[in-house]
Order: sequence, then structure tokens, then C-alpha cells
Amino acid sequence: MVTRMAGAVLRAILMALLVAMPALILPGISADSTQIVVLAALLAFLLTFIEYYSQYPSIIEFRYASPFNRLRFFALFVSVTLLSVICANKSDPTPISATLSQIGVAWGNVLDFPFSPVRLVVLMMPENASETLIASVRTAAGLSYFISIIALFVFITLVRLLGWPTRNRAFNVWINLPLFDPTAGGDVVHRLKRDAGLNIVLGVLLPFLIPAVVKATSSFINPLSLENPQTLIWTMTAWAFLPTSMIMRGVAMGRIAELIEEKRNRAYSSSEQAGMQTA
Repeated sequence: MVTRMAGAVLRAILMALLVAMPALILPGISADSTQIVVLAALLAFLLTFIEYYSQYPSIIEFRYASPFNRLRFFALFVSVTLLSVICANKSDPTPISATLSQIGVAWGNVLDFPFSPVRLVVLMMPENASETLIASVRTAAGLSYFISIIALFVFITLVRLLGWPTRNRAFNVWINLPLFDPTAGGDVVHRLKRDAGLNIVLGVLLPFLIPAVVKATSSFINPLSLENPQTLIWTMTAWAFLPTSMIMRGVAMGRIAELIEEKRNRAYSSSEQAGMQTA
């Protein structure tokens, strides 16, 4: 119980720190924004503590299949922190922030090629957007997308080369997939594969679809709001992180389907051998 409480508190603190990170790094944050950030950080703390202090998960998937959630959190934390430091460099430059800003600009330019997701994000900006804003959007989009690609590559390596999630412990499907209802009807393996394919397809398409939707609904969604550093940080992080998270979930569910299918095949083979020996 003490270990579970300590782990829940640590995770809750890290989640609250993630929410508050832009406000802690960016200079000149207004009092109203500070109050909203504090409220959001407290809410994130409470929700995370309640989820991880509970013996059984209720919302978070793959809670006992590390490092799935740790990898996603680390990628999100790194993206938010680096973008915050780069945005802070504009008004309060330091040697570290200047170096990170140069790296971000370089990656933004590398990933800004025709038909790339980063190019589509840049093209969704209105014609009256300033060059400074467009450069900031390109840098934030390129860096956050690069971090998400690295996180996805690491997870696929864990699955295909290191045998996630059964390398160190047994995997309990029903505990690690609390939102998956096994009694909803149909074969469990088929449903897992279907959900896996759907998540992967949506994850691949979303970085391309979101800028197109924003461009088509520019009369309702104002891209110029990205001039606010906090809006830019969270928007670009969400644009890159949510699709990657969906792809990782799809890969994980596909892996679970494979494990269940392998276990079934072993059980069928054992039953057949036992029947032949009895006969």
C-alpha cells in the first residue's frame, strides 16, 4: 500500500509539473493565466493520483505493461519542455535556449518538405500571418513531430525486438485494457485486430487531416491564436502527440491479439496431442 501510494504521488507530481511547465518557463505570464494553470495542474494531480492509487485501473490502459505509458509521458514532457524553452528564448535568451532554438529551427526546416505534415501545418496559416509566426509554427511543428517519431520508433523496437509486453512478466489483458469489454460480442482477437488497424490508420492520417480541417474552417478556428506561446506549445504538441499515441495503441493492441492467438494455438495443439495419446 505504501509503495502504491508513493508511486501514485510521484506520478501525480510529474503530471502536474507537465501541465505547469510552459507557465514556469515562459516569462511574462499574466495572473489570470497563472490561476488557470494552477487549477489545471491540481486537477491533473488529483486525477493521476486517484487512478494510480487505485488497485485496479479504470481509465489508463497498459498500466501494468511498462514502459508504454512512461514512454508516452516522456515524449510529451520533452516536447512541452523544449518548446517552452524555445519560445522563452525570444524574450529572455540564454545560451542553452539559443542552442535549442537553433536545433528546433533546423529540424523544422528539414521536415518542411512538400506534402509533409509540417508543410501542411505551415500552409494552414492565413496569408496575413507574419513571417515570425510562421517560423515559430514551423519550428514547433517540426520539433514536436520529430520527438513523436522517435517515441514511436522506440516503442516498435520494444515490441518487435524485445518482446514487449511479456519479456519481464505475464500480461493480464483485462487489467491492462480496462476500457475493452470482452463481452461486447464477437471474437476477442478479431475485435482487437480491428481496433488496432483503426487506431493505426487514424494515427497516420490525423497529422495530415488536422491542418486541412483547420484551413477549411478558418472562419471558425483562428490560426493566428498561435501567436500566444502557450497556445502554440500545447497545440503543436497535441497535433504531434495524439496521432503517435493512437499508432502506439494500435501497435500494442495488435501485439496483444497476436499473444492471445498464439496462446489459443498452443492450447489447441495440447488438446489435440492429449486426445491422440488417450486414443
